[in-house]
Formats: sequence, structure tokens, C-alpha cells
Amino acid sequence: MDEEYDVIVLGTGLKECILSGLLSVDGLKVLHMDRNDYYGGESTSLNLIQLWQKFRGNDKPPAHLGPSRDYNVDMVPKFIMANGTLVRTLIHTDVTKYLSFKAVDGSYVFNKGKIHKVPATDVEALKSPLMGLFEKRRARSFFIYVQNYDENDPSTHQGLDLTRITSRELISKYGLDDNTVDFIGHAMALHRDDRYLNEPALDTVKRMKLYVESVLRFQGGSPYIYPLYGLGELPQGFARLSAVYGGTYMLNKPECKVEFDMEGKVCGVTSEGETAKCKKVVCDPSYLPNKVRKVGKVARAIAIMSHPIPNTSESHSVQVILPQKQLGRKSDMYVFCCSYSHNVAPKGKYIAFVSAEAETDNLEMELKPGIDLLGPVDELFFDSYDRFEPVNEPSLDNCFISTSYDATTHFESTVTDVLSMYTMITGKMVDLSVDLSAASAAEEDY
Repeated sequence: MDEEYDVIVLGTGLKECILSGLLSVDGLKVLHMDRNDYYGGESTSLNLIQLWQKFRGNDKPPAHLGPSRDYNVDMVPKFIMANGTLVRTLIHTDVTKYLSFKAVDGSYVFNKGKIHKVPATDVEALKSPLMGLFEKRRARSFFIYVQNYDENDPSTHQGLDLTRITSRELISKYGLDDNTVDFIGHAMALHRDDRYLNEPALDTVKRMKLYVESVLRFQGGSPYIYPLYGLGELPQGFARLSAVYGGTYMLNKPECKVEFDMEGKVCGVTSEGETAKCKKVVCDPSYLPNKVRKVGKVARAIAIMSHPIPNTSESHSVQVILPQKQLGRKSDMYVFCCSYSHNVAPKGKYIAFVSAEAETDNLEMELKPGIDLLGPVDELFFDSYDRFEPVNEPSLDNCFISTSYDATTHFESTVTDVLSMYTMITGKMVDLSVDLSAASAAEEDY
């Protein structure tokens, strides 16, 4: 271990594994270590026995739940936007060859106490029970504007400069009511709260376009895809990529201690009495607790069920977004469900998650609106974890620390963090202008 590396990566969570892969492809000499004896860190997948040990101590899971090995329960469950940044990163690095994806059946939004399918196009807007007749017409013209909008073609802008006018101002030009704004902003543009209304509209329009393009990609009921056998496959795919390009992996390395020189710059990592020298360290917040601050807490419930979520057209995999305004909260709540159709549970079993940024200390009461949508459950587990973000100055200490995973059930915010870290580390941008059809071969195997 007494070698010198360009970068030492600590932790094998998804963010760290993507960075390790990208940096190895760039030709940097990378050592990747984890104190655990498994991949994934916070974003690992557990089988039924591991899930039981985590939440129920030493009890054995009941036999009626089926074989433990048939479960792959993600600890940070997130769907992947079919045309989004994670898929582009997977294609850019060729990690798609290690994974098989399958489309997610449904994308729903909670409105006035009921679940509705999120309309994604002008045609779907006309059919949606979310809106009355006149509102449908207004929404249709807004959707057509968004679908036709091209940042580089002023003739599609209708005289509006979306870098200057806010989302609120753009939406008000179409006279849309608050309910419509709610599902557009939260279930299509995937904003986590209502701050976006006072920010430039360009970001919201781009997010809506990404949603629509992702839906059209598979002609399915949602814009999302998900790996067979769950997200635990992703960190391992990037780890294999890193290894192909000469990266070194060491799991089960206790007490990874980051070492600093006299100037406060990182100079190596010590584990079990051996020190590996390095120029930079990339890690999750748990490896450098004195360089991060707590910014929040994620509350979540995990349910094992024997049926799909009611009112989702029997969807085997689905996301439901509960916008903050519908619940009187400061941020959205998310419901995620997948099943044996994605090989994450035995036949006939479904895994559902309810997650939200914790706003109280009573998790069970706080998550109740989401849990109430699930119907009867076989088992229910509650969990929470603190969210941290870095407070160090990487240009001074060469430590690049990822932000903890948020409550969202999709990956866009996670990958944005990774790509900005990559740019800070290398001074370069990842080229994401890839041929998206390159990933379709793997995804059409179903």
C-alpha cells in the first residue's frame, strides 16, 4: 500500500464510485478504499436477512416473505431519468455493458387526496382528470410551448427571455391555476420545493423537456428506468470500470485516517498501520466528519407488500410525488415502489419506500400521508439519517467531499453533485453529449 496515488477515494457509495470510474478513465492513478466489507456505503442494497438485522436485531424474517436472496432492498432508492445525466454518464463511461435496465411503469402525483398519473404531453393533458376543461386547454398550450422551445432558436421563444423572467411569470402568462402549477413544478420539473417559482424559468422548461423526452424514449408510462436487481449494481459497475482502467480497490479497511501535511493539504491515508500517499482525497462525509456540517435529516419508511400501490393501474414499479403544498409541508414527500419485475423481491412481493426531508421528530406521523397510499403492508420499517454537506475549501486542503443523499426518489440531484465535484477535481467538464441510443440495447432486453 506504500505507493503514491493521484487520488484516493474513500467509501464505495454511488457518488464515490462514479467519480472513481471517471477519474480512472482520465488516466489518473486511483486507490479506492472502504471501511465496510461490501460495496455501496449508504447506497447499498440489502437482502432480507441483512434488512432484518439492520432493523429488527437478531430475529429471523418470517418464512412467508420468501427467500432472503431474492430481495435486493436499496437503502437509497432512486429511479433514473431515461434521458437524464446519469444515463449520459453511464454511456460516456460504457458502464451500460455491466447493467440491464427496465422501464418503470408509472409516474403519479398526489393532488387533493388522490393519486393521478402525471400528464407528460399536450395529448395527455387533454385526457387528465387533474384539470377541468378550460384548464386543460391552457395547459395544452403551455405544454406545446415547452415542447417546441429550443434555447438556440429565438423563433420558438415567443418573445420571452427565459433567463430573465421567473417560472411564476412564465406560468402566469398561460393563466394556469395553482393545482396545475403544483404538478408541473414538482412531478414533471422535479423541484423539491416552491423556491423555483421565483427563479429564472429556463431551468424549469429544460427540466420539463427532459421529463417529456424521457417518457417518449420508451413509450411507457413514466420517464424512469431502473436496473434489474436494484441500484446495488451501479456502484459495482463503476468499480469494474475503474479496475479496467487500472484503479485499485480495497474493501474492509478499518480506520481510514486522512493525513495532512504542515500546510493542511492532504498527503495520504493510513489504514492498519500502512500509509498510501496521494495528492487528493475524494470521500463521503463520514470519512472527514470535521469538514462537514449537518444540513438536515431524511425520514423514510420501508414496506414489504403483497400487492401494487392502489390506484396506480396495477403498476409493478411506480413513483408518486406528494407536493409540499398538498400536505402543508416545506418540501415534497416521495413514494417509490418496485417489485419482482425488477428482480428486487420474490414473485408476488413489492417493496415500497416513503421518504421526505424530516421537518419534525415524529417520523411515523410525518410519513403517514405517504404510508396511507400504500394499502395493507406485510412489514414496515422506519429509519432516518442525517444529511451533511462539506464546509471545507477544496482548493486549500485537496479534500473533495460529497453531499449526503437527499430524500428525492430520482437521481438528477445526485449526479449534478458528482459532475460538479469532477470539475472541481480536474478543472474539466464531463462530455455528456452522447448518443443516447447506445444504451437502448441493454434496456430493451425485457
